[in-house]
Amino acid sequence: MKILVNEGITQGGVDILESKGFEVIITKVAQEQLENYINNNAIDAILVKNNTQIQQEIIDGCPSLKLIASGGSMDNIDVQYAIDKGLQVVDSKEGSANATAELIFAHLSGLARNLHQANREMPLEGDMNFKGLHKLYQGVELNGKTLGLIGINNSSLATAKIALGYGMKVVFSDPEIVETSLELEFFDGQTINFEFNSIPFDELIEESDFITVHLNSDNFKLGEAEFKKVKEGAIIINCVKGGLVDEIALIESIDKGPVRYAALDVFENQPNPEIQLLMNPNLSLSPNIAKATNEAQEKISIELANQIANLLS
Repeated sequence: MKILVNEGITQGGVDILESKGFEVIITKVAQEQLENYINNNAIDAILVKNNTQIQQEIIDGCPSLKLIASGGSMDNIDVQYAIDKGLQVVDSKEGSANATAELIFAHLSGLARNLHQANREMPLEGDMNFKGLHKLYQGVELNGKTLGLIGINNSSLATAKIALGYGMKVVFSDPEIVETSLELEFFDGQTINFEFNSIPFDELIEESDFITVHLNSDNFKLGEAEFKKVKEGAIIINCVKGGLVDEIALIESIDKGPVRYAALDVFENQPNPEIQLLMNPNLSLSPNIAKATNEAQEKISIELANQIANLLS
């Protein structure tokens, strides 16, 4: 079987697929040429990230396709239509969990200590107004604060592990999962097990100092009604999927309260975020880099390669 890798795979993933007898074609095919390339080469599966669009036209026009694999957000794939047409659609559930969690805490740590603002102002005023900036950026510590995680999955559990290391209280809310557990591993082999019960959504909103969204659902959005209920000075974070946070309502809540800061790695209008987000000094922003680590890409490639091999062998 032939697999077209249109947007990146590590050698570890290639080795797994080739060891299973797959022909791996690594080439970047332009969007307008993709349908012809798939048909002319009788491609059985395609692996993409975020830039290649796999919509109804490609799905209908490429009868040889049996499987679509995504190493990205899946926003560029018409997943339900592909499934309805009998194609397998797979993505990475575990490979990027730790990388996402570390980015969440990079944003959160920076926001808690005003680093996102200090880093902008130091090049401009650091030589003339050092003491003034010193007085301006009074922060808060993460230790002892409550982190609310909306959704129980691999990325939220990985985030919880880091939070526990900071000495934070961790609470979860999930509409379907009642309880969960995690094992915190240390460098010397020691482990500690934690058990969590999902709490009501409104309780999480009202109790948490910091809220991060992990509920990867098209039917969920954190919006105006929820922002009105959060603690004064709360920080909102979304590094999982664009559209999980109402960005206009978020900006209004930051301007008027009670939300203090927010961090976004993904956006409703991606790859063209709204200018009011980009220009707001109370946001910590990154360009969809949650999965962009060497380690995550290796894990994702191996996970996807194993899924493809299991489904098509």
